[in-house]
Amino acid sequence: MREWLKISLLLCTFGFFREMRPSEPFVTEFLSGEWREITPEQLNRDVYPIGTYTYLAVLIVVFLVTDILRYKSIIIFSACVGIVIYSLLLWTTSLAALQVVQVLYGTFMATEVAYYTYIYAKISRDRYQQVTGNTRAAILSGRFLASVVGQTLVSTGTMDLRQLNYITLGAQAFSLLWSFVLPAVKSSVYFYHDANEDGQDKTDDGATREKEARSGFSCHRAGHLLWTHFTAAYTNLTVVQWSLWWSLAMAGFIQVANYVQLLWQEINMDQEYLYNGAAEALLTLFGALSAIVAGYVANRLFERWALWILTGCSALQGGLVLYSGFSTNIWAAYAVYILFGVLYMFMITMASATVAKYLQEDSFGLVFGINTFVALVFQSILTVVVISESGLALTPRGQFKVYGGYFLVLAVIYLVPATVSLVRHCMARTKRDSGGDSEGPGQDARIDQSHRQDEASTHF
Repeated sequence: MREWLKISLLLCTFGFFREMRPSEPFVTEFLSGEWREITPEQLNRDVYPIGTYTYLAVLIVVFLVTDILRYKSIIIFSACVGIVIYSLLLWTTSLAALQVVQVLYGTFMATEVAYYTYIYAKISRDRYQQVTGNTRAAILSGRFLASVVGQTLVSTGTMDLRQLNYITLGAQAFSLLWSFVLPAVKSSVYFYHDANEDGQDKTDDGATREKEARSGFSCHRAGHLLWTHFTAAYTNLTVVQWSLWWSLAMAGFIQVANYVQLLWQEINMDQEYLYNGAAEALLTLFGALSAIVAGYVANRLFERWALWILTGCSALQGGLVLYSGFSTNIWAAYAVYILFGVLYMFMITMASATVAKYLQEDSFGLVFGINTFVALVFQSILTVVVISESGLALTPRGQFKVYGGYFLVLAVIYLVPATVSLVRHCMARTKRDSGGDSEGPGQDARIDQSHRQDEASTHF
């Protein structure tokens, strides 16, 4: 077996079991159920927001430490945190313990960056597209199977909601054991660098051989390279345009995903139909298919009409979330959530692919981290304003009305420059048409220049 494929399979196995958490779609029902004296209101205001704030606080630190410690240590640490989380969920009952769980869960989510970036330090660049698809497929496969297993066990009465955590705990324990099998990384993008091709001789089949000298730890070099990658990325208008939508949409999606179970609980008070796992499974399945479709969509079409596409998708997402805030039918709420998530996964795939085309080599991890950090800043602001006692302190139904409005505002943000761009385009075309044949021999050159200006006007 080729070395790059072997490493990819090892990492994908870890990712699969990391996401094998059948208790996840039912966590709100479990925490507010008979096993704990916790109310949905306490979950809403005193528990879930802690995970958001921790994720924000830890992400940048984890990103830098991951590069310094060269990935594998953080992957092992991530698995250890997962074991502690689900052990606490199984064998504690207090509110304080649950708040500690949220601190750990925020850390657990932040350490996911090590999983996504490890592979790029071990595999040659010509294999990046293949291994990226593999790692994401592993995550989605684990998530899908976990949702199916959880829903099946709950619907058949084979396990109760608490017992699902035993499966999750076992999967996290297996991922910890498997993490030790992953090959160590000798260099990293920023802090450990080799003058001879980034510290490693990456052969065509992906095998890595350490060069002899001139590699080592350097903060000065790391700082210079971080700044170079940052300025090169965020001085490009296309990157800024798509990254802004990426961050704002991601903030809204995470907030919706984090609190949708509370909304479902409010709609379905008698729990006559408890199909959270089925909803998550369908979202994962159709979301994966939409991501695949996004890979075959003509990027030039998206770039040409980017502002209008981002406007339309944001408006549609806003309408879906707003509808769920008013819905009294649990089946409609499930369907709307699936449609919302599929649309988000399609667009976030397009956003990341478009941004990646304009980045320097090895800088995607930095841009991914920055965009995610900005998303968490906006998510934290939403949490403070909408959920906290010092803010509006809304119920889940009220929150989703605000989240729907949030996406509609995002649509307006892109509608304004889209309209300006369209007006400028129409005016330029009218001017060209009115010029007729009187322009002389230089007409073709000027028309070509005007066409390029029209294309540039699709940016902010």
